[in-house]
Formats: sequence, structure tokens, C-alpha cells
Amino acid sequence: MNVAILGVGTVGEQVAKILIQNQKLISARAGKDIKPVIGVVRNLDKKRDVNLPLTNDINSVINRDDIDIYIELMGGVDEPYRVVSEILHRKKAVVTANKALLAYHRFKLQNLTGDTPFGFEASVAGGIPIIKALREGLSANQILSINGIMNGTSNYILTSMMNSGVKFEDALKKAQELGYAEADPTFDIGGFDTAHKLLILASIAYGVHGDPEDILIEGIEGITKDDIFFAQDFEYVIKLLAIAKKVGDKVELRVHPALVAKDKMIAKVDGVMNAVSVAGDAVGETMFYGPGAGGSATASAVISDLIDIARGTNFPMMGYKSPLEIKSLELLAQDEIRTKYYFRLKVDDKVGVLARITNLMSENNLSIDSFLQKPHIKNEENDKKATLFFTTHTSREADVKRVIRILEEQEFIREKPFMIRIEQ
Repeated sequence: MNVAILGVGTVGEQVAKILIQNQKLISARAGKDIKPVIGVVRNLDKKRDVNLPLTNDINSVINRDDIDIYIELMGGVDEPYRVVSEILHRKKAVVTANKALLAYHRFKLQNLTGDTPFGFEASVAGGIPIIKALREGLSANQILSINGIMNGTSNYILTSMMNSGVKFEDALKKAQELGYAEADPTFDIGGFDTAHKLLILASIAYGVHGDPEDILIEGIEGITKDDIFFAQDFEYVIKLLAIAKKVGDKVELRVHPALVAKDKMIAKVDGVMNAVSVAGDAVGETMFYGPGAGGSATASAVISDLIDIARGTNFPMMGYKSPLEIKSLELLAQDEIRTKYYFRLKVDDKVGVLARITNLMSENNLSIDSFLQKPHIKNEENDKKATLFFTTHTSREADVKRVIRILEEQEFIREKPFMIRIEQ
């Protein structure tokens, strides 16, 4: 089987290398030879460590009759969608690692795919076979929830802050020096990368539609040493979590930093590693752990899809052979999310402030679970201020947002109130 690699960057180079180096093993497992024959790049002058003919003429490659499988590793959304659509119209198999493409166009691609093989294991959590687990291994289950750490960059930064006491800015700089974070890390630390992955998993688990703009997404940029201080004092760790769960006949989808009890399995996932916990009604909770990024890990997932296609294994793209007859699940409105919350408030250190805050919360349906005050500091004007920490019992997102808006208007508030959700 002849393979074209559309985008020969870090992952594309590793795909070509592994296919060549492990050719005998892969052929034995696939039952066929899988041979990379051409790679498409934007810049032919850039040196690449790969023994593969290269071209920058993608249209000529799309129209070749001798290509059996196309591997899309281009990045982006619109151009990959055009290219993949053309390939599918030609009834040629596709394998992609492009999570953004799938986050926006997965159901349109499903309609185009029909019986043409379409693999995307590499789009979520790198080398962890979570797509296969949801689409195949757990296919007998109604999925009750998915909780995951799906971005190694953010997890590395938060682990450094928790374990070494470094500031966010210093942890990010170190991640960039080590190659874990891009020069512009917004996509990772802002939660958008994780949100794309969550939408893919939720579509397989629940058949739910939606774009990234439809779900709650918050990043880790606002986390400070004060939040680390509180987390350690109350036996929590802070993780950027992707959460999907059934709530009645709706699905709750959200990505944000969360306080997680130290004794939870997912709390122990450190550094650049990823983990996804899936709870099914029949199987209970299962945990999948491994490298979530990097050329080799992602290439491993790409090649597993190639082997499946070579074997003649063709699973339905989003996991459903026929339309789901039960009522389709809609997205739960963000304001209806219910969980526990943590607040960090910088306030004037004077009599009556604490009482006003607690009264304000009570008047807006927030019940305080715990409270901690950090010793006050003096600023350059010799003006005292204090840092207050609150946690709530289970509350509604709309009430929490309203309280934050009201707090922002109070004269005793010295900085914008900061909130993190708490996951049990």
C-alpha cells in the first residue's frame, strides 16, 4: 500500500522513519507492505531528516492514482478540510492527526467518508489509544463521564508550579526552552488545544454536535503562587482538565484548571504526560495513561491507523454504524453547570470586609465550605491588604459569575477576583 504524507514536519518525519525502520514488523502485522512514497511540504529548501521524495505541489499528489492512503499532518482547519474532502471524494483512505480539523468539521467529514476508511487516533492524546477505546473496547457502554489531562504543555507548567514553587512565567519559559511549549503558547495554555480533543471524544461518546466556541474554555494563565499555597494547604493539586459528563438528557462539556484531591489517580499525572479517565455504565471507571505529544508518540498512533486500514478493518468514523435511535443529547448551557468553586480575593485588610463578602455570597445562593486568610502584606503606600480564600459547596455557574461581577464593583476589592472550579 502506497502512502502519501501531507505535511512532513516533526510527526511526518517520524511516520516515515518508523515505516522504513520497522518495515518487516509492520508488514507482518498488517499483512501488507505499507510504503511511504511521497511527502508534501511548503518549503522544499528546508532541510529534513527523512529518506522520502518531497514536493510542494499538493494537488498533483491528491490526483495520483497510485496512492492508497493519505496522511494529513498539515495543521490548520480550512485548507486541510479542502484537501481531505477532495481525497474522500476520490474514495481514498485518510489518516489525520489534526484535532482542529475534526473539532470543526468531524460530522461533515463523516458524511463524506461513507465506507472509505478514515483514521484519527493520533488527534487526541498522542500515543494513548483513547479513540479505539471509546469506539471499540467500550462500545457496549453508555459513557457516563470523561475526565482528562490532554495537554502536556499545561500539565508540565502546573506540575512545575506545584512541585518546585516556580512562578507561571518561569515555568512557561522553561517549557519553551525544553521544546514542550511553542513560541506562542496561547493554544496550549489557553485550553483551546484541549477543547478540540474533548469535542472529538464527546462526539464519539455521546454523538454530540458543537464547535469549540459552544463550550466553556478557560486557561491556566491566571494561576499564581497564592493558588498553589491554598492547594497544598488543603491537599489539592491543580490540573487543566477536560470534562464531559451526562446530566439528564444533556451533555456538560468544559475545559478549565481545576482543584483535584491529591489522592485521585488523575492528580498523580505529572509533567508532559496525559491521562484520560472514562466511566461506563457497565465497565465502571477505566484510566488511560501515556505520552500525549511528541513526534514518535503521535506517529505511533498514525501508523496504528494505517495497519488497521491495511488489515481491512473499517470502523465507523464517529462510532455509529446507524443513526442513534435514542434522543440525541444536547449541550448543557454553561450557566447551568454545577460544581464546587474556589475563590481568591485580594481585599483591604480592615474590619467588616469578611462579613460583607460572606453576606454577599449568601444572598446570591453560594454556601461557603471553607475559608483561609493569608497573612497581610504592605504595599509601597504602606496600605494593608489581605488575601482571602473561599471554597463553596456545590453551586451553579450562573450564581458564581454573578457574585464575581458584584465583587468587582466593591470598593474593598484590590484585584479582580479569581475563581477555580473544584472537581471531586
